[in-house]
Amino acid sequence: MKYNLLLLLLFNVAIGARAQNQEAKSTVETKTIHSKILNADRAYTIYLPKDYVHNPQKKYPILYILHGLSGVNTTWFEKYDVREVQDQLAASGESVDMIIVSPNAGGDPKTEWNGYFDMPGWNYEQFFYKEFVPHIESTYRVIGDKQNRAIAGLSMGGGGSTSYGQRHADMYSSVYAMSALMSMPDNSTPPKEENKFTLLSQSVIENSCVDYVINATEKQKEELRTVKWFVDCGDDDFLLDTNIDFFRAMRKANIPVEFRIRDGAHDALYWHSALYYCLPFVSRNFKQ
Repeated sequence: MKYNLLLLLLFNVAIGARAQNQEAKSTVETKTIHSKILNADRAYTIYLPKDYVHNPQKKYPILYILHGLSGVNTTWFEKYDVREVQDQLAASGESVDMIIVSPNAGGDPKTEWNGYFDMPGWNYEQFFYKEFVPHIESTYRVIGDKQNRAIAGLSMGGGGSTSYGQRHADMYSSVYAMSALMSMPDNSTPPKEENKFTLLSQSVIENSCVDYVINATEKQKEELRTVKWFVDCGDDDFLLDTNIDFFRAMRKANIPVEFRIRDGAHDALYWHSALYYCLPFVSRNFKQ
């Protein structure tokens, strides 16, 4: 009898431990929001920390992470392993528990709209601020203030996150730009056809992150100083010169910015490795 009770006790302990281990996992889910501004459904993929479900009173800081040209909302999760890196860094204490979300602003540039700026037929920035951010921060348990909100991105998304941080400095505690399209490279060839990619290229020129700093008023410079900036670009990246131009403009304007040139190119390996710098950086700048 005692032996049976002991077996039952051990079984219950094992079941409890197994359930606890299952509870300790983060979750990633893909959802869709209908945009009246874009007149289309837009997908997003969101990471929820391990205790999100089982700690219903807790609210979290949030990182908006933007993909590059031809990427989609799942790219950061399926190609660059955001979930795995964040789980690892959170477990080691190098990153805080946070919500991470990536909206879809792309696809095949031959057939799909790409870009984070407003352009004829694609008012994406209006969608992002008037529909997407309010939806995310009312649907999920987001703290929802400047000190607990950050934005990051790679390539096209690196330029998008930098420009968003510049023109919406009241919303973000930090910006992390990877291999960023800060402006159109000097050696780029303008597209000959009038198409979606042409409009994207024009929007990048009109929203040049370098020109914004050069032409910033003193008030705008003060606003930029309320944001923590980190620029990260590979020494073999074709966008390195525009990132250097941005750094020089920021330094001339006396706006603090961390700048790293690491070994690497404009590729998935670099962006995966960048997460080990990005996630601790934004964590340090969240208000704890």
